[in-house]
Amino acid sequence: MTDLAIHPAPHNRKRNPLFWRNTLEGYLFILPVVLGLVIWTFGPMLASAYYSLTDYKIVGEPQFIGFDNYVELFTRDRLFAQSLSVTLRYAVMYMVIGQIVSLLIALLLTQRVRGLGIFRTFFYLPIIVPYVASALLWRYLFNKEYGPINAVLQTIGLPAINWLGSPESALFSMVIMSVWTGAVTTIIYVAGLQQVPEELYDAAKIDGANGQQRFFAVTIPMLSPTIFFNVVTGFIGAFQFFVPAFIMTEGGPVKSTYFYNLNLYEKAFKWLEMGYASAMAWVIFVVIMALTLLIFRSSPLWVYYDGETQS
Repeated sequence: MTDLAIHPAPHNRKRNPLFWRNTLEGYLFILPVVLGLVIWTFGPMLASAYYSLTDYKIVGEPQFIGFDNYVELFTRDRLFAQSLSVTLRYAVMYMVIGQIVSLLIALLLTQRVRGLGIFRTFFYLPIIVPYVASALLWRYLFNKEYGPINAVLQTIGLPAINWLGSPESALFSMVIMSVWTGAVTTIIYVAGLQQVPEELYDAAKIDGANGQQRFFAVTIPMLSPTIFFNVVTGFIGAFQFFVPAFIMTEGGPVKSTYFYNLNLYEKAFKWLEMGYASAMAWVIFVVIMALTLLIFRSSPLWVYYDGETQS
C-alpha cells in the first residue's frame, strides 16, 4: 500500500480521436481574423515605421534618411504644430461638451414615460447616417446665407453667424456636429444608468438627499466606469477626426480647422510625401498612446467599482 501511495500507477490519458480535427477547425475559423490583422494592420504598421525613416514619394524607391523626417516635424514644420494644436483644442472641447450632453440626454432617455422607445430611436438616427452625408447636411445647416440655423437665429432677433467662414466659430461648429453624432456615447450612458441599483437611490432619499445630491453622490460615482470608457474612446476618436473638416471647410478659414489628419492626408496624397506622412502617423500614434496612458493613470482618483476606488 505504501509503495502504491508513493508511486501511483501511471495514468494513460488517451487523446480524443477528434482532437486534431477540432483543433484544425478552430484554427481555420480564426484564420481570417489573424490574416486580416497581419495583412491589414500589423503589416502596414511595420511598413509605415520603415517608410517614416525614408524619403519616399511613391514614384521612386524609398531613400533611407534616418530620423530626418522627425527632426523636420519638430523643428521646421509650422503646419505640424498648428494642426496638432487644432486637434488638441477640438478634442478637449468635444470631450467636455460631448460627455455632458450625452449624459444629459441619457438621463432623459431613462425616464419612465410613454413612447420612450420612439425617443431612443430618434436619438440613435444620427449614427446610421453616413459620415459624408452628415457633413454635407451640416454644411447646409451652417450656411450663412440660407442655412436653417441662421434663419432661426434671425427669426428670434439674433444676428446671423458665419459658422464655417469665421476662424472664431469654425472649430466650434465642428464640435457641434460631432456632439450631434454622439449617439453611441449616449447609448452607453443609458446602459450604465440602468445598472445603478435603485436601492442606493432609496437609501439616499431616506437620508434626506435631494435630486442634485443623489446625482453627484450616487449616479456619478456608480457611472464613473462608464464615463471612463467613454472618455478613453472619445479621445481616441477625436484625434482621428478628418471627414467633416475635409468636406466642410478643407482646413479653413485661415487653417482654423486644419486638423492633424487633414495635414497628414495632404502630405501623403496631395504632395506624395509618404515617408514624411508615415512619420506624422507615428507621432500621432505616440500622442494618443501617451494621453490614453495618462487617463488610465488618473483613473484610480475618480473611477469607482462597486463603491470602491480602483486599485
